[in-house]
Amino acid sequence: MRGLFLLILGACVACGISAGGQSMHFSQYYNAPMLLNPANTALMPDNDFRVGLNYRNQWAAVPVPYNTFSAFGDLKVGGNKDNGHNNWLGLGFAFFNDKAGDGDLSLTQLQASMAYHLQLNEFTMLSAGLSGAYIQRSVNFDNLTFDAQWDGLGFNTNLPTNEKVGVLKDNYYTIGAGLNFAWFPNESVYAKLGAGVNNINEPVETFYKDSKNVILYRPTVNLDVLMKMSDVVIVNPSVYYTSQGGASELVMGTLFRTILSDPHQLNPLTTQLILGAYYRLGDAVIGAAGIQVGNIQFMASYDFTVSSLAPYNASYGALEFSLIYQGKYYKNQGMKHTYSCPRFF
Repeated sequence: MRGLFLLILGACVACGISAGGQSMHFSQYYNAPMLLNPANTALMPDNDFRVGLNYRNQWAAVPVPYNTFSAFGDLKVGGNKDNGHNNWLGLGFAFFNDKAGDGDLSLTQLQASMAYHLQLNEFTMLSAGLSGAYIQRSVNFDNLTFDAQWDGLGFNTNLPTNEKVGVLKDNYYTIGAGLNFAWFPNESVYAKLGAGVNNINEPVETFYKDSKNVILYRPTVNLDVLMKMSDVVIVNPSVYYTSQGGASELVMGTLFRTILSDPHQLNPLTTQLILGAYYRLGDAVIGAAGIQVGNIQFMASYDFTVSSLAPYNASYGALEFSLIYQGKYYKNQGMKHTYSCPRFF
């Protein structure tokens, strides 16, 4: 029974149909651009390519800890023109892996995405993106115990489980799409509203031939605003919402960036201190901190559980890290704008 409980709980959390409502996700959604929306592919104000890593360890104090890892990269094709308006194509690739529980319930996802970015006028830009992903689910039934193995005193692993044995796998494809609308009225404000949907094709996932679990489509909405308050302080409030079936997730909060080096000097190693706080509705308070030196940014965050799960995990939630590097194709691009957009750093 314990093994069955772990398997069901893990599957519910992974598919986003539990009371808490969660698909594979990161609290630092702002540092997982292509998981958030394929229209974010290569949407970079001052750089031409980007690579990044994300890692999340969740619920380590309960029997079903989650470990989620991602690696991604994206780049611009075209653009970098000095004609005032600029359009370009973005291409990206991402790898995700999620694992939990005694049964090693795992998800491995390979995703490719593309987006086209169209500058409408001096103050606005529209981005449209598509993504396709190959996903493999697996679980090791040999590591689980079931009610049929209860002998009255404990679980006897020598008794038959009356379930499948070995590692079970299932493969499927999923399609996503998204739009972003950006507005930058002056050199101190940049706002981006994005909307997307995952699992447009509603793929079927199952470990049993006689049953089918349809992965429902999952819409997402994200609002992100950058405001330059002074030469050294940038405020970045954002909100993220997604739903799937009867579950939903709403995260909101703000990052504060402080430039530690002289903002009036063209220093390629400009240093920024990053601090922030977020709230996932009905679930967790999230603290975030990081540093950016030049084009390299490292951030850490921690989820403090405030939901009904808190007594069972001692309020421990999730520890998360992200590392992102952005760069230019040619060093002599210097401080040139790659499109008409406020420069904050």
